[in-house]
Amino acid sequence: MAEKQRMDSLTMALRAAREFQDGMVINLGGGLPLLAANFIPAGREIIFHTENGALGFGEICTAGEGDHNLINAFGQPVTPQPGMSFFEQAEAFAMIRGGHLDCCVLGGLQVSEKGDLANWVVPGKQVIGAVGGAMDLASGAKKLIVLMTHNTREGESKIVKECSYPLTAKECVDIIVTDIAVIEVTERGLVLRELAPGWTPEEIQELTEPTLIMAPDMQDIQLM
Repeated sequence: MAEKQRMDSLTMALRAAREFQDGMVINLGGGLPLLAANFIPAGREIIFHTENGALGFGEICTAGEGDHNLINAFGQPVTPQPGMSFFEQAEAFAMIRGGHLDCCVLGGLQVSEKGDLANWVVPGKQVIGAVGGAMDLASGAKKLIVLMTHNTREGESKIVKECSYPLTAKECVDIIVTDIAVIEVTERGLVLRELAPGWTPEEIQELTEPTLIMAPDMQDIQLM
């Protein structure tokens, strides 16, 4: 029997990046989603977008490297690419609100069985949340991937029947990539598509509040 394990942050970001298709315009949220920029599948051209006004950059630079005048929305230097363009923040948000983003990857605190997303504040723990552009991105991107651990540090499920935290946007999530599973949000409900090595569908269901639909072609998480 394979040893049960949870994916680390880099492996989760790698799995999320497998959803990127050639030519997509993509925005990456802060934290864990940003790691996906460094795992673009070979042969695919991905056009990264950032809310502070840049389009067409490459990987996130390692600490201490890069041009600090060339940064993403989180102040991290990015790698310049041929054809990269710059514009004011109002235009960056017009692109989001106009439906010009093919995909967005955001972190999550909770995702409901209907695809509602809560990711900007934890009631009782944060006085002021971090909204940023998340509400625009969650509502405006054509495809939304949420990248998060399956459970809280206390063991509570982050995938819930109904979000108890303030919502970022309603019915916006398409795919959830966690440290133990890949789950698709559909009109029928949440479909369990992929499992981390060593995990069974029953074990993942025990850690998930809503009832999962088991995909007939379910398989171990694919990274290649």
